Amino acid sequence: MLPFTIRHCRRASLLVAAALASNSAKAESILAPAGPVDAAERLILLDSLTIMLAIVVPTIFATLAFAWWFRASNTRAIHMPDWDYSGRVELIVWSIPTLVILFLGGLIWDSSHDLDPSRTISSPTPPLQIQVVALDWKWLFIYPQQGVASVNSLVVPAGVPLHFAITSATVFNVFFVPRLGSQIYAMNGMVTQLNLQADEPGTYLGLSAQFSGDGFPGMTFSVNSMRAEQFNQWVATARSAGPELNEQAYRNLLRQSQNIRPYTYGAVQAGLFDRIARLQLPPGEGPPLGRPSANVRPFRGK
Repeated sequence: MLPFTIRHCRRASLLVAAALASNSAKAESILAPAGPVDAAERLILLDSLTIMLAIVVPTIFATLAFAWWFRASNTRAIHMPDWDYSGRVELIVWSIPTLVILFLGGLIWDSSHDLDPSRTISSPTPPLQIQVVALDWKWLFIYPQQGVASVNSLVVPAGVPLHFAITSATVFNVFFVPRLGSQIYAMNGMVTQLNLQADEPGTYLGLSAQFSGDGFPGMTFSVNSMRAEQFNQWVATARSAGPELNEQAYRNLLRQSQNIRPYTYGAVQAGLFDRIARLQLPPGEGPPLGRPSANVRPFRGK
């Protein structure tokens, strides 16, 4: 049997991950990280794969070796039909899986604390505050510091930590940007916290990871990461061109609509997100119980 070490397992896992990433990078795979959180999650996947390969691959080779050695034509193999117990064999059989579980448990313990979604990303730059509302079937992004908002388009400065406060105005949903990492729940009447960062300028896919009715397939958004001066210019353009997101505009936004083209609001009524999260404004309709798809009309926004 060929010698097989942890180093070989690590190389094998890297080759597997590289093959997967090459086929799925265009599909916004988590194996093609664009931020520190997803990079750490990718490392966890590789380390977990390495630990498991350390027992899976030798087991496969041992199975093939035993099948070959104890073949019917091998007269040198010793057959012991009355054998029933060996302390050494039991030690090997149970110790190796126990070590694997201990290694995986330690990895999970450390990573669950290091990648706590509510944990702020260490940076000399203060985080950009973004409030997220899941609707039927679109995403609303409010920038409280800048006083603007956008629908189905998340614009962020590259290299700046992002702090998201996420809620749902309708049914249970999941906010997920695969190349930035850490999907998290969006729940009606609750606010979840998430910290991410896009390291470089680029455009990434954002999506809903929880089925929510007829419009679910189109409930996606673009994440546009750009240089700081470009972000400031986008904010200035939004302020000068978009309407105000007030209570009446929000009530219009609550109407079910599908495949909405991105647009912006140039001003946001103070405290609107808090009123949404505290259920002081009406909820969305939620997915219909029957098949009234014909009643869902495209929403033009403004």
